[in-house]
Amino acid sequence: MGQVAIETEPGRPARGSLIRLRVTPTITDLVSELRGEVAEEPLHFSSADGGVSWTGLAPVPVEGSDSLPITLVLVHSGREDTVHTAIAVDQPGYPTERLSVAPRMARPDSAARLRIAREIARARAVSRGAHATLRLWQGAFQPPRKSRITSGFGTGREYNGTVTSRHLGTDFDGAVGDPVVAANRGRVALVANFYLAGKVLYLDHGEGLISAYFHLSRALVKTGQVVEKGQLIGRVGRSGRVTGPHLHWVMRYGGVTVDPMSVLRLLGQEDSNGP
Repeated sequence: MGQVAIETEPGRPARGSLIRLRVTPTITDLVSELRGEVAEEPLHFSSADGGVSWTGLAPVPVEGSDSLPITLVLVHSGREDTVHTAIAVDQPGYPTERLSVAPRMARPDSAARLRIAREIARARAVSRGAHATLRLWQGAFQPPRKSRITSGFGTGREYNGTVTSRHLGTDFDGAVGDPVVAANRGRVALVANFYLAGKVLYLDHGEGLISAYFHLSRALVKTGQVVEKGQLIGRVGRSGRVTGPHLHWVMRYGGVTVDPMSVLRLLGQEDSNGP
């Protein structure tokens, strides 16, 4: 890698996960700032040892090859050096789930498709906006419910014989009205009613991290409000395109959706001092 040495946590990252990068510059000058980019998302590095090494979180998109390109910019002695490198990643081999639904649910009409496109763009803008927010999350992330997981991340969705989507979240069992709590401290970035996801709530945790809660019956917080980890923020529902009540929990780094369980594995033992 030339000017840097990179370690990852976990050691062999998988597609669809959140990981930690540990970057150690190997140049003789002390690096005063480290910037970077993965999957067109900026990286947020910090150093606890005066610039000898740097750490930051990074997303591994669910789709792609067996390597993940990384761009790093080292600032030292009044100059900037750009390093292009890559890390090896695994392909998890997500399963396929076969569903039989009404044709209008499998393929929405043109008006609905336009609405869906607008809502996707709105959600993406909110998610990418988290890069401009200073870190709000503290300590370990926690699941939004303690109930049984009914569907995991990455499963391909085959509707009426055709694979049309991938399940990019984790589903938790629940009855309408059951509690939903914040996965960590954050600012309420969006409360809205979406065609597919129903009543949604997005929390901006800062430094690119977003959590989202879909198919709610009620949101109990307002846009702009700062909430604490474990705070009651909503109620389980069956809004949007669903076959029954449950919570669909999403985690994103900027515009890249990652497995929420990978966030819990990586940040589940985290203290409040740094990523």
